[in-house]
Amino acid sequence: MSQLKDMYRTVVRDAFPETIGVDFGAARLVYRRRVWDIGGEKKGLRYGENPDQPAAMYELAEGEPSVGGITYKGAGRGLVSALREKHMIQAGKHPGKTNLTDVDNGINILQYLTQRPAALILKHNNPCGAAWSDRGIADALDKAYWGDRIAAFGGAVALNRPVDKAAAERIDSAYFEVLAAPDFEEGTLDILTKKKNLRIVHIPGLAALETFAGLPFLDITSLSDGGLILQQSFVNRIRAVEDFIPATAEKDGIMVSARKPTAGEADDLLFAWAVESGVSSNSVIFARNGATVAIGTGEQDRVGCVEVAVHKAYVKYKDMLVHKASGLSLYEVEARGESDASMKELLEQANAQTSARRGGLAGSVLVSDGFFPFRDGVDAAMRHGITAIAQPGGSLRDHEVIMAVNESTPQVAMVFTGQRSFRH
Repeated sequence: MSQLKDMYRTVVRDAFPETIGVDFGAARLVYRRRVWDIGGEKKGLRYGENPDQPAAMYELAEGEPSVGGITYKGAGRGLVSALREKHMIQAGKHPGKTNLTDVDNGINILQYLTQRPAALILKHNNPCGAAWSDRGIADALDKAYWGDRIAAFGGAVALNRPVDKAAAERIDSAYFEVLAAPDFEEGTLDILTKKKNLRIVHIPGLAALETFAGLPFLDITSLSDGGLILQQSFVNRIRAVEDFIPATAEKDGIMVSARKPTAGEADDLLFAWAVESGVSSNSVIFARNGATVAIGTGEQDRVGCVEVAVHKAYVKYKDMLVHKASGLSLYEVEARGESDASMKELLEQANAQTSARRGGLAGSVLVSDGFFPFRDGVDAAMRHGITAIAQPGGSLRDHEVIMAVNESTPQVAMVFTGQRSFRH
């Protein structure tokens, strides 16, 4: 067992080259390996996805890829790949691949949430909680945390505003592995550095992500046979509520249309669609008042994805109730409830409140990264009190899906995004 634990403490030495050169059409791209001087020793990535996988990170140092009239992000636009020692305020055990790819996906999402203070908590390259708030970064972080307190354990936090004292105290009150922020207000690092294993990363560009939004990068996937697939990265076309498309469809000469979202519903749909750009497909997101309620990720069927997200919402909502009341997790309360009358009563109260409030889903909105091929996914979501839906549209059964929301009492709103947001 000690040997297994030692794997996670060990830096895997890699033999990757210092530079990589790629001829991309007429352009010459040069990638430079990123290493840091940590404790007087040169260190690259701690390891890859697993402790026995050597890994290295490269920054595009020279060149600007361009093809088909599209220019992709080139040298000088680095964020995570451009991290220097001065940005590693506290290295902790120093980062491995997943620590930095979580932060990178946080940036990918935050680029579409620049209008307000926004916070993301990510695990395994998916957000487990996300929120934005006019009340400041600490409120956004608190809402993101309570969106899924269980999954937040050991997560990476990405913020688009400087860390203030309240946000630092929230981070200090839980266990996180990484914190990335554009800046740190006076005194906050005194709080944060008490946790010696917390990796604290200063990324000034997080304060200016509006300059990155909408600029595609060259997205490269390696195949198991050593081949490559290149694609243009996803660019979100829904940047304001006005960008949503009215949900209409025609069948046998009959036109159907859905209710238009209210201002509040549209704002939540805008927020949730931005978060959707960083969620593994198939996926759906429930959101309310600028925060995620539940995120269903990586399912093979659309209705199954909705059902998984609903289940998560009920479990996480119940956990929130019992944890705020007792400081214990839902699972601890369930175990103690078998012999402790007070714990049993607390659990019964939490069950009743969760059922009455439909796991916090009542009054929420739903976004889906792909269209609904059948109305079953919509029907499954509406049973729990959602009020509005955004989805790409384009299904052969769009008319049936629109009829489903129109038949609901009260009537559920729907809009189309006009684009799919798959992420694999």
